[in-house]
Amino acid sequence: MATLVLDIIDGYHDIMDNQSDPRVNGWSMMSSPFPTLFICLFYAYFSKVLGPKLMENRKPFDLRNVLVVYNLFQTVFSTWIFYEYMMSGWGGQYSFRCQPVDYSNNPVALRMARTCWWYYFSKFTEFFDTLFFILRKKNEHVSTLHVIHHGCMPMSVWMGMKFAPGGHSTFFALLNTFVHIIMYAYYMVAALGPRFAKYIWWKKYLTSLQMVQFVMIFAHQFQLLFIDCNYPKSFMIWIGLHGVMFLFLFSDFYRERYSTKKNQHKGACMPVLDEKEASKQSNGSSKAKAAANYPNDYSAVYSSCYSNGVNNGYMTPASASTASTSTADSRKTK
Repeated sequence: MATLVLDIIDGYHDIMDNQSDPRVNGWSMMSSPFPTLFICLFYAYFSKVLGPKLMENRKPFDLRNVLVVYNLFQTVFSTWIFYEYMMSGWGGQYSFRCQPVDYSNNPVALRMARTCWWYYFSKFTEFFDTLFFILRKKNEHVSTLHVIHHGCMPMSVWMGMKFAPGGHSTFFALLNTFVHIIMYAYYMVAALGPRFAKYIWWKKYLTSLQMVQFVMIFAHQFQLLFIDCNYPKSFMIWIGLHGVMFLFLFSDFYRERYSTKKNQHKGACMPVLDEKEASKQSNGSSKAKAAANYPNDYSAVYSSCYSNGVNNGYMTPASASTASTSTADSRKTK
């Protein structure tokens, strides 16, 4: 038994020290998978147990301004990461057909590796999506699938960062950050209130964009099954399967959400303030007052909504005819 344990330990150190990219071993969170794993496990525990328990006897927080700032930050952060991916390879130097990892100390290769690390870090900032749901007591959006998706992504990206920080599969991150630019910009505008709802009429097409993203991801990855390319096949298959899985999830949501009026409240959705109900609860107060108290006044019809991403916006029925549908977040590829 002791020999088996020693063999496992030796094998672990061999993988971490000899088979990983030596350039990133000294970077923050890169020397060992355990800090990332611990954070992911604590995130899952907080999301499903500790967070809801702490909020159980508390009123929902009014986070309108916080959501605006947060979504603005995520929009700018995603834009910068996308720019860095373009400048470090995908803007012209990388091949969409086959792109091995450049493990050299070339400045451009190192820039790509650093960009991959920031993309890894962004998976932690996306945890705030879940935190805001909990603080607003929208625990119905913190589904098991939502938690698994957000909780697994940092660990998945850590593996890519540790062993292949660059090359073919970074196309997945490039597309994901591009979609996040649009998605977080949408939620930022939605969080500003009903006056700005007319500017986000294109909500339905955001879901379509997400599905196109997943098709492009798995098509780009799986082409290596038919091409001799010096890129780790395990990462290609892993990322490709991510694309397939989320394509099925999002297409199922799209079909349920947009195909029939009967199912218009199934699947993921952004909560819409029911102004009539809000008016009753606030004793005939104005729409402005109802909007100010939006965390407490969501219509009960949305209480069973499922979210596979972030719903950090605010809308009123006035915009429902053109923007009453929701997107799932992947980020979340999420």
